[in-house]
Amino acid sequence: MATSFPPAPKVGMVSLGCPKALVDSERILTKLRSDGYQMSADYAGADVVLVNTCGFLDSAKEESLEAIGEAMAENGRVIVTGCMGNEADVIRARFPDVLAVTGAHQYEDVVNAVHDAAPPVPNAFVDLVPEGGLKLTPRHYSYLKISEGCNHRCAFCIIPSLRGDLASRRIDAVLREAEKLVSAGTRELLVISQDTSAYGVDVRHEERMWKGHPVRTHMTDLAAALGDLGSAADPVWVRLHYVYPYPHVDQVIPLMAQGKLTPYLDIPFQHASPNVLKAMKRPANEAKVLERIRNWRSICPDIAIRSSFVVGFPGETEADFQYLLDWLDEAQLDRVGAFRFEPVEGAAANALPDPVPEAVKEERYARIMEKTAAISAAKLQAKIGRVLPVIIDEVGEPDEDGSVGATARSQADAPEIDGNVFLRDVQVAHPALKAGDIIPVAIEDADEHDLYGVPSTSA
Repeated sequence: MATSFPPAPKVGMVSLGCPKALVDSERILTKLRSDGYQMSADYAGADVVLVNTCGFLDSAKEESLEAIGEAMAENGRVIVTGCMGNEADVIRARFPDVLAVTGAHQYEDVVNAVHDAAPPVPNAFVDLVPEGGLKLTPRHYSYLKISEGCNHRCAFCIIPSLRGDLASRRIDAVLREAEKLVSAGTRELLVISQDTSAYGVDVRHEERMWKGHPVRTHMTDLAAALGDLGSAADPVWVRLHYVYPYPHVDQVIPLMAQGKLTPYLDIPFQHASPNVLKAMKRPANEAKVLERIRNWRSICPDIAIRSSFVVGFPGETEADFQYLLDWLDEAQLDRVGAFRFEPVEGAAANALPDPVPEAVKEERYARIMEKTAAISAAKLQAKIGRVLPVIIDEVGEPDEDGSVGATARSQADAPEIDGNVFLRDVQVAHPALKAGDIIPVAIEDADEHDLYGVPSTSA
């Protein structure tokens, strides 16, 4: 007589916010999957719905509340977690019937709440979790979170109150996870944290054994070890995000020039005016950043530098803003995002004098976007005629002529936030092309944000 098992309970997930929150969601789902739960792609099929919230900006909080409201309306059995979980009173005031509310990266509490709401059905006969864990990103790229929290106290930010001070993961655990992800099909690792450059400061850069050799819990040791995961024949892109420009960052640039790391740095400059940086309480605001950028480019000419900037911070004058525009002219950053300053409940910046009127914020936002779009367009135009490696994100269906296109990214493009490389006639040179393949592409055209090309037969 065949053994039958009761159906496993199903969990739905709504994940909001930054890539760090996405990693939290993946960890929660991986643990639940190992406990026997199935995943539901819609509200109707879920026994309980998890909403992983963002609480960084008031607009993000409102989006989180809207997501909770939709889950309550569509399903009714909802557990809330994430950054906004620290404001349980606000959540329960609007949604008194939520089953539980937990804070950011409180994995055990979330899992226990799911166990209470929909008890698991043990099944020791089925291997439920794939190598590398469950992922919410495509199979070919993965976020690798190396730490939680932050030691900085920037005036506009409440991350330390949401996620605590810096807490670095063991470097051997990080490298083991990276290895598993690559074994499971990851071709691009995106290293994330609140402050990647500070990795290991809290544990005094303790050493751990890895592959028979000691490695320090330090950004440079981590970068070097991750750079050894791939080979020329089977490359793995390693992309560094949230890198503060501390002096030791200079040491990873030669690894990029050697092809060990993806030549890309995501640095949250936030502004350039010394007056605004001081008001923001930003770290490293005395660094000779422009000189260092020039030095990085002399070592690794293809390095792409991405950053984000806040316009309209309290006290920002027209002279401060013009200083930022002039700085951007010199820095020639490859990828730039800009944000209008938005007060966040609990942030020190809310008490600063001389708030910038909304109309001025809008005007400055339009000017900085115009400036950075022009810089980006010129940089991309300079790539026409070159052959660049790209990673395939999606292969299209044949058109009426049988031609197949694809969407890809160059080494200068992180997923979701930067540009794309749009390819034509990919079936000619690569009839079996699939997501995650890394191929050489001849660049034929460009616009302000994206490149256009065709697979090349030469590397």
